[in-house]
Amino acid sequence: MSKVPGAASRVFSAKLGSPALGADAAVLADTAMANGATTDVTVFAAQPDVPRNLTVKGNASTVAGNVVITGKNAGGETITETIALNGSSLVTGNKAFASISNINLPAYASVNTERVRVGTGAKLGLPTPISRNSVIAAFLAGVRETTAPTIAFSASALESNTATLNSALNGSAVIVDYYETN
Repeated sequence: MSKVPGAASRVFSAKLGSPALGADAAVLADTAMANGATTDVTVFAAQPDVPRNLTVKGNASTVAGNVVITGKNAGGETITETIALNGSSLVTGNKAFASISNINLPAYASVNTERVRVGTGAKLGLPTPISRNSVIAAFLAGVRETTAPTIAFSASALESNTATLNSALNGSAVIVDYYETN
C-alpha cells in the first residue's frame, strides 16, 4: 500500500459546552424600534452561553427590516450577520457568535408599537474550520445521537462551521467528533 504525499488526517473531539435550549429573548428582550432611524443596542440580557447562532423575532406582523449583529466568533475575530425580520415569525441566523458587542435594529413602520427580540438558536459553533461534513458522531449527555447532526461548514470562516443536534439541547454536555484532512 503506497502513501499519498502530504495527506494527513486529524481527529477532533470537540467539547461544545452544556448549552441550554435556545430562547427567543435570551440575548435581547423586547426592545422598541425607533422612528425613522436605526437603533444601536449595546446592553444585553445575556451573552451566548456557548458559540452558537442567534435568532430574531418581531412582536407584530408589521415588523420588518434587517437586524445587524456584530460580535466575536470562537477565535476572537470580529464578525457580523444580517438577519431579515419576518413579522412575528422566528428567523434563525447561521453564524456562531461567542459574544455580541452591538445589535443594530431597523426603524419601525408603526409608531411606538413594534419591538424586536434576539435569542439563541440550536446551531452550535465548531472550534475549527472544516472543508466538508466530516462529523463521525455527536453526543448529548454522554449518549450518542442516533441521527447524525446537521452540519454547516466553511474552510475559511470559523463562525460558519456549526452542528445542530437532532435532540433538543437541555443544558447537558455536547461533544462532536469529526476529522479534517490536510
